[in-house]
Amino acid sequence: MLSSNQDIFLKINSFSGKSHFLDSLMKIAAGYMPYIFIILLFYLWFSQRKNEALYAGYATSLGVGINLLIGLFYFHNRPFMDHLGTTLLSHKTENSFPSDHTTFTVSIALMLLTFKSTRTLGIISTFLALWCGLARVYAGVHYPFDILGSIVVSIIAVTFIIVLRDKLTVVSKFIISIWCKVLIHR
Repeated sequence: MLSSNQDIFLKINSFSGKSHFLDSLMKIAAGYMPYIFIILLFYLWFSQRKNEALYAGYATSLGVGINLLIGLFYFHNRPFMDHLGTTLLSHKTENSFPSDHTTFTVSIALMLLTFKSTRTLGIISTFLALWCGLARVYAGVHYPFDILGSIVVSIIAVTFIIVLRDKLTVVSKFIISIWCKVLIHR
């Protein structure tokens, strides 16, 4: 399995360093996509889709939390730590599995797919999240299985949040009511 992971990595990463335009595009996606998703959450919050923004926040928080737990018990080198491929982004020598960037973006995207009001945004953001994951491999900071692991973690996180949706409604209403009180008392 390790060999397959490295082989797939080398195939995807082999495109790095051949096109300045493609390298720049992939570096932006690999490094900055979570910021686009944060802006998306702010957009949802301020466009009266606070509930959807909160649930996406719950899912991504749970997903990244699961990643942290996995990191306590399992360590996997990043490709550049194994002296493989071309590295386009500087990165700390830390655990590679699963990718926090990908878990963050995929969790938000999948959660948005569960609401009728944000389904179109969910579809668009799913493509952006998958692009982020691919770009992380292209840029040499993750192996493909790191990205697949992130997708699995995101599916688990979103499923868990859906199961808890009724219980989290109370929390969401409380957060939204606090927000409204803060605005009224300005």
